[in-house]
Amino acid sequence: MPVPRYLRVKQMISQQILTGAWPPHHRVPSENELVEELQVSRMTINRALRELTAEGLLVRMQGVGTFVAEPKMHSALFAVNNIAEEIAVRGYRHRSEVVLLRQEPASPERALAMNLHEGEPVFHSLIVHYQDDVPMQIEDRFVNAPLAPQYLEQDFTTHTPYSYLQRVSPLTAGEHVVEAVLGTADECHLLKIPRGEPCLLIRRRTWSGKLVATSARLLHPGSRHRLEGRFGP
Repeated sequence: MPVPRYLRVKQMISQQILTGAWPPHHRVPSENELVEELQVSRMTINRALRELTAEGLLVRMQGVGTFVAEPKMHSALFAVNNIAEEIAVRGYRHRSEVVLLRQEPASPERALAMNLHEGEPVFHSLIVHYQDDVPMQIEDRFVNAPLAPQYLEQDFTTHTPYSYLQRVSPLTAGEHVVEAVLGTADECHLLKIPRGEPCLLIRRRTWSGKLVATSARLLHPGSRHRLEGRFGP
């Protein structure tokens, strides 16, 4: 049986990646360029690119283009780590953009999660973490204000909330809840992914002593992140 055209396109692109001719972050020719170069339909090219993206070989950034994916960043399932250190260990540059940093009254939902009274002050930060120029995580964090009184004065483009909180209210316990979700329109825009791309969401609470120190949503593009865990003796 003849090989379908879209599979031949996938094989050609995969070969470019596997041989290193197209290294991580290499910009893949546009659909129009591939149509002209390979003399196949746009539908064929689109299907090949979509499937390679779903398989984790490509990353499609909305309004920017399609790029060869970096092997997925991984985090330990049973640990709380500093994302800046995780990225640096992999040999890349970490940077962050602070979208929001303010004090808010605790909503009923937030008060319940953090064992606070409704209306008590909490600090709220929304930060996008990048590996080089690729957004890897949206960190949406609420902080128990008395445990980190200078939180709003920090420059989180030079250090992470994790590093600051470890200094002032060291972590003694943590809780992770992991689920697959679809990002909102705003979240997809911040992560530079198309609507409908699956995301990995970690809901994390941390304790300092007997008090809940933070409650956070950590949202990752599914094509750029995986969790790993090991247990046993």
